[in-house]
Amino acid sequence: MPEENKPTAQRRSAAWFGLDGKLGFVHRSKLYNRGGSAAMFDGRPVIGIANSASDLAPCNAHLGQVAEAVKRGVLLAGGVPMEFPTISLGETLMRPSAMLFRNLMAMDVEETLRANPLDGVVLLGGCDKTVPAQVMGALSVDLPTVMVTGGPALNGRFRGEAIGSGTHVWKFSEEVRAGRMTSCEFRSAEACLSRSAGHCTTMGTASTMACVTEALGLSLPGSAVVPAVDAGRARIAEQAGARIVAMVEEGLTPSRVLDRRSFANAVRVNAAIGGSTNAVVHLLAMAGRAEVDLALDDFDRLAADIPLLVDLMPSGRFLMEELHDAGGLPAVVRELGDLLDGSALTVTGRTLGENCADAPNWRPDVVRGRQNPVAEPGSHTAVLRGNLAPDGAVIKLSAASPELVRHTGPALVFDTIEDYDAQKDSPELPVTPETVLVVRNAGPVGYPGMPEIGNLAIPRKLLDQGVRDMVRITDGRMSGTSYGTVVLHVTPEAAVGGPLALLRSGDRVTLDVPARRLEMDVPEDELTARAAENATADDLRKGPEPGSGWAALYRSHVNQADTGADLDFLTGRRGHAVPRRHL
Repeated sequence: MPEENKPTAQRRSAAWFGLDGKLGFVHRSKLYNRGGSAAMFDGRPVIGIANSASDLAPCNAHLGQVAEAVKRGVLLAGGVPMEFPTISLGETLMRPSAMLFRNLMAMDVEETLRANPLDGVVLLGGCDKTVPAQVMGALSVDLPTVMVTGGPALNGRFRGEAIGSGTHVWKFSEEVRAGRMTSCEFRSAEACLSRSAGHCTTMGTASTMACVTEALGLSLPGSAVVPAVDAGRARIAEQAGARIVAMVEEGLTPSRVLDRRSFANAVRVNAAIGGSTNAVVHLLAMAGRAEVDLALDDFDRLAADIPLLVDLMPSGRFLMEELHDAGGLPAVVRELGDLLDGSALTVTGRTLGENCADAPNWRPDVVRGRQNPVAEPGSHTAVLRGNLAPDGAVIKLSAASPELVRHTGPALVFDTIEDYDAQKDSPELPVTPETVLVVRNAGPVGYPGMPEIGNLAIPRKLLDQGVRDMVRITDGRMSGTSYGTVVLHVTPEAAVGGPLALLRSGDRVTLDVPARRLEMDVPEDELTARAAENATADDLRKGPEPGSGWAALYRSHVNQADTGADLDFLTGRRGHAVPRRHL
């Protein structure tokens, strides 16, 4: 290779492509099968494109087209694109829970980036867990990184009405159970809900994570809400491809972009958009990878003065297409104004405030001003504590019924979601509107994988009485598209000996959100006796089977929800030092 064409020393890829002799020959020669030339190795930045496209993850199935636009941008900016596949987590199909595999996908991304001759990476994800998983892996490596999400699908339409992903599924299914909608009508709505490529159209977890990733500064401004089938999605992807090449030249890594200000902005934006409770567990895990101080209580404290500004389902009326029409997340950021720290850096090389200083708001009915919010401050995700959740639990106030945020009633406890589902329609179920429904053993260890079962179906006998909401408690999660007065992420979970394991049917439970309390009215000495009984029972049955494979590793090392449910040995940055040679 001529001396003038050798990769510059600062390029990480030079450790592969800049070598003489046998090793350099091996690294370069096989790549000629792409039909390229020696220009691939003349010092241009080598950019990885981490593509989670998969037919098993319908929200991500179109990402191959997005990858082509990224490649175009990389080439136009003088880089060398290298697309590679990652694990893909489809929320609608994976069992027992896509969350079980989030950390595995993060490992996949991290190790692939570190093991290969890459100078920077563009992440392509869409469905709920793919975005945080890819970001988590990339943060641990700390190469220049840009996230490009797949975009929301077109609004669903059913009989002239806009219907939202998830939100209307829960609504329609309850109407069928209540006899107000036929099974035939329910089936007819299936094909109307998902009209195009893209992720959920409501402010569910996929939309939430796209928005908070942009708020963090890891995505280009305005990129979170462009519909998947809009030509603007390809333009954003092309711009990201060009921008990552410049970021490599600038040495702009996530550790330079992300700090406490970034995560505080993301928490506040999550409150303003009515974002998913799942953002809590994902942002905590991402902060752990970035080595930024973020705690569960920050989601309550930092959001306390943030009004709900975005009028989207499940907390409002509209869908993601309308948010795009309004001007996307930059419009939200500008409306929030000094409630955010505009000095936080972003992948553009400019600050969040600079990016959004002139952002228009074309739909003030969708993105409200601070003087005309959808809901006043205090409608965010609240953090609860008490003798049922000493390490915390969360509740999404914008989706809860105001009359239930202070409530005391008798618990009706189920050890598994299967137990509850088998009994929920029984006319003999001992339940009233005052009952507090509890399903435990749905946490990270207990299920395993912390599934989205929290929005428990209302018992049939109560549906017949017109009841549409009641207090529900679980150590699992809830879909971001769901609604209701549901307490989630109870920590420690029941399976690791948390107090939820000691609760019995008939015990009085108090939910007092204004006081941030979640309590069971059981004397301390009685709880001690119950704990001893549980320990004896565990000894007699030798505990649950540990399982094998990934599930066993996960259960042995997963942290609790209050710190992000990452694996204990994966938190933090491990960098991108070039690994040892293999030949």
